[in-house]
Amino acid sequence: MRTGEDPTKAILSESSLNGKYLCDYSINVATGCRHGCKFCYVPSTPQIRARPDMLEEEADVQNSQKEWGSYVLYRDDLPERLDEHLDRKRTWRETEGGCGIVGISFSTDCYMDGRAGEITQGVVEALADHQKNARVLTRNPILALQDIDVFEQAGEYVTVGSSVPTLNRAEAAAIEPQAPAPEHRLRGLEEFNEYGIQTYVSVSPTYPTMDSGDIRNLLQRVAECDPDVVFHEPINPRAGNAEMCIRAAREAGKLELANELEALRDVDQWVDYSITHLKTVQEIGTELGLPIHLWPDKELLKHTEPPVSDWLKAWRERQSPEEFAGRDTPECDPPEIPN
Repeated sequence: MRTGEDPTKAILSESSLNGKYLCDYSINVATGCRHGCKFCYVPSTPQIRARPDMLEEEADVQNSQKEWGSYVLYRDDLPERLDEHLDRKRTWRETEGGCGIVGISFSTDCYMDGRAGEITQGVVEALADHQKNARVLTRNPILALQDIDVFEQAGEYVTVGSSVPTLNRAEAAAIEPQAPAPEHRLRGLEEFNEYGIQTYVSVSPTYPTMDSGDIRNLLQRVAECDPDVVFHEPINPRAGNAEMCIRAAREAGKLELANELEALRDVDQWVDYSITHLKTVQEIGTELGLPIHLWPDKELLKHTEPPVSDWLKAWRERQSPEEFAGRDTPECDPPEIPN
């Protein structure tokens, strides 16, 4: 693992994730990530691709995507700079979807290790002190529990979540090679819930090897964590890292997973898998009384017709059901599943 310091001057960035009802701003405690998830879209974003010279100079990175998971540049002075920035800031963006929320480390894991966690602690404190809402995302919520007093002090201004795409530990290890196991993440969220901290789960992206029984088992386990919202989306195989996912599955001996991922390169197969998983998650989630919020890919609208396309569009335009950041939660039932 190559580490260093990130010289980035930017502090808060406006985020397009309000389209997913997540946040209006994003802030990342580091560039790079120890987990090295193969489906991660971050290495293909301008944040990484536009800074090859900096990455090479600071961490000897030659190929930011292929080497993803082997370099981290930390932003140790971020909490102090954020605090000063918030003291000066006079306007605050609050869209209907983002509600002025700050997403912490959606481009890396803010609790990938102790150093990142220390930065995150300061960031959460600074935002709460300025009465700004923070959405923390980590695959290591158990490590985040070391700062439970910080989260308790932040109270209503913070929610903690984790991505849990599958309960199949072996398949998860193939695609998310250095991340904590799914059960580890769920145990951490359970403890946060016991402390009274708001939580959420991103059941994303569900693997194409998962049938309705697998999805039911996952959602039943998620329900035990009593999250405020359960987000879901299928895999997007169009990204440049699709081949890396397939290769990683083959190298790990998960041939069924590799073959299923390969099959998703066919648009019709991808559409069928995506619609099936979205319908299944909504159906089972509703049965279990979970606060489900689907994230249909906008490309699905181009490859479907009414009533399916209408159902997808309704989800894309529907507010998240979680009561966080003063959000006006939907009073109507979720969009009806088409036949």
